[in-house]
Amino acid sequence: MGNKIRVAFATNDGKTYNDTHFGDSDHYDLYELSEAEAIFLERITNTVDEEETHADPKKAKGIINLLVKNDVHTVISKVFGPNIKRIKKKFVCILMNNANLNDSISFLCENLESIHNEWAKGEGRKYLDFRNK
Repeated sequence: MGNKIRVAFATNDGKTYNDTHFGDSDHYDLYELSEAEAIFLERITNTVDEEETHADPKKAKGIINLLVKNDVHTVISKVFGPNIKRIKKKFVCILMNNANLNDSISFLCENLESIHNEWAKGEGRKYLDFRNK
């Protein structure tokens, strides 16, 4: 991961988080974060089909594939569903509840070491809860 991370924010408008599960977001805004800056890369559309059952493993696999092919290492949302147990094996999952993405971006740039430390744990990593920070 180096000293930069590529993150995906669950957002529908590019300004705020969506209020649904990470996997239910219409879009993911991708950024590259470092201690010095945050660079918007692109918005990708969530093309993963709706789940057949709650916590559908096929949906988790689809979200993982969508983000891995975009070189994402960290995913950020207000809400994760039960599939967090699957996606945290591939990503650092972060819970945030800032009013807007810009506030989250600043906080994340200041706390990259915590994210790098969690990434280093591999598939046994936990999620990071940065709500109310």
